Amino acid sequence: MLSDGKSMKQLQKEVDTYISQFKEGYFSPLAMLARLTEELGELAREINHYYGEKPKKTSETKKEIDEEIGDMLFVLICLANSLNVDLEQAHNEVMKKFNTRDKNRWTRIKQESNEI
Repeated sequence: MLSDGKSMKQLQKEVDTYISQFKEGYFSPLAMLARLTEELGELAREINHYYGEKPKKTSETKKEIDEEIGDMLFVLICLANSLNVDLEQAHNEVMKKFNTRDKNRWTRIKQESNEI
């Protein structure tokens, strides 16, 4: 569950309900991929302003990183919905891959022992 109690399935349904009220429906997968790329560029720009060497111009509007990530999530959910991808299932498969194939790829943080 996400912080406000919505599951990924609920997020996908919420986006689908929103998109379904318009005749145009979902854009084509290629158009959504272009939108996702555009949103990624906007996120990269904000991260560069906050953490990089390129400060924001005084004429630029203030945007937040969480807003840009939210935009990306919305478009990603649209893309998944249009292709009938269950994001929860896709996430579970990715986590299974990371927990098996990549389980020894990174240096683990040592857990302190509670032994006396």
